[in-house]
Amino acid sequence: MLKTMNAPASAEQRSPTEAPKNEHSWRQYVLIVLSGFMLNFTGCGVVFAYGVYQAEYEKMAVSKGTAFTGASSAEITLIGSLSSAMMKLGAPFVVAWCKCFGPRIVVCVGGLIFGVANILASFGTALWHFQLAQGLLLGIGSCLSYMPSMIVPPTWFSKRRGLALGIISAGTGIGGLVFAPVIQACMDAMGLRDTLRLIGCLSTLLICASGAVLIWEPAMEKRLLEEVAAKPSLVSRLFQFPLPPWSLVRQRKFIAQVLNAAFQSAAYYTPIYYISSYGQTLGYSESDGANWTSLSNACNAIGKVAVGYLADYIGRLNSFFLVTLLSAVGAVALWIPSTLLGSTLHDVAAAKGCFIVFTIFYGLFASAYIGLFSPALVELFSLQEMPRITGIMYMVQGAAGLVGTPVAGVMVRTYNGETTSRSYLDMAAFVSALMVASTLTVAWARVEQGFDRISGRLSWTWKQ
Repeated sequence: MLKTMNAPASAEQRSPTEAPKNEHSWRQYVLIVLSGFMLNFTGCGVVFAYGVYQAEYEKMAVSKGTAFTGASSAEITLIGSLSSAMMKLGAPFVVAWCKCFGPRIVVCVGGLIFGVANILASFGTALWHFQLAQGLLLGIGSCLSYMPSMIVPPTWFSKRRGLALGIISAGTGIGGLVFAPVIQACMDAMGLRDTLRLIGCLSTLLICASGAVLIWEPAMEKRLLEEVAAKPSLVSRLFQFPLPPWSLVRQRKFIAQVLNAAFQSAAYYTPIYYISSYGQTLGYSESDGANWTSLSNACNAIGKVAVGYLADYIGRLNSFFLVTLLSAVGAVALWIPSTLLGSTLHDVAAAKGCFIVFTIFYGLFASAYIGLFSPALVELFSLQEMPRITGIMYMVQGAAGLVGTPVAGVMVRTYNGETTSRSYLDMAAFVSALMVASTLTVAWARVEQGFDRISGRLSWTWKQ
């Protein structure tokens, strides 16, 4: 009986989308990974480097005659929050458009919008101009270029799916590592406006070139084309995005996954966007702040690749839980103490130590969650359900991020008219609580998946 229970699936039992994977050349796999990596490197890298802009805008807020004069930290953070939220909030529509038109066209349109958004922001003369251009419009361009890089590559891989998605997602960290100091250097050399124009033109070129080789796996493409052909009109193909079946939505593991996506996303971007500003409260310079953003992004890249590789051996869901747990531990045990220690002059060195370790810790593990999110969805709900599951899950992440980071920004307080490390205590506690909640719901999803597998095996054995 044990041999029967553990026997590999027969050819008839395999998913039609997984059967032909070995028929493709290694060059095609390399191109798919390279395309996804570069899309993350450019689109997400610029978004993740927003912390450099945040620090610059906050400095402009206390000067007279600027677009940000008198703006609060929360109002400025809304720019980055909009771009990161929209990057995922429009996911269901992007999934539908990738099915209808193919990922290459969607990505190229996103690249054009991304570039235009940066250029429009360079002409902004008021805060709301930046919120609309560098926030909302940039987020739309990011969504059109980022989401295909997350939903298309998993259809090409099975055995090494964790590693492949880890490498692709590492583009985000490496992009932030490169763009953060480049943006800071450009702003120092040519000013904010010319920097935005330069980044916009370069981003359009890189995104469009990368998207030109991104295609669906042939078996998946055939099935998706059949689904698209079954829809009666172009309007339904464009705006009737795929929804998961009710039988799946009511499962406890689906609810758990939705909750952990919401909690983690609400917390995730806050440390990334505020790491430069927070570092300056500990005595670091503006250039040091950009370097901290770069360090975080470097750890981001290392963590995604390393954990993605490990996930293929110890299990994607096990790795998913582990990185979420370690992210929560880092926030609770390192960031909160840093805010308290930094408020007293004789403990600044200890505060800096906690801050440095937290930057590394958070970059390694919180970012790995993003790389494992898509493989975890495959493990929980199967590859066939990905086009219907992915859009909803990423939309939840986008909505949570749109709420979480601005709320955290409001929590930054001033003491005697000054912003100190203690000003960030409430923010650190808020992020920590969200990370702990995310850890608990990831554990819940993992347990539910274990129950489903056990019951499935028992049911299959009984039928035999």
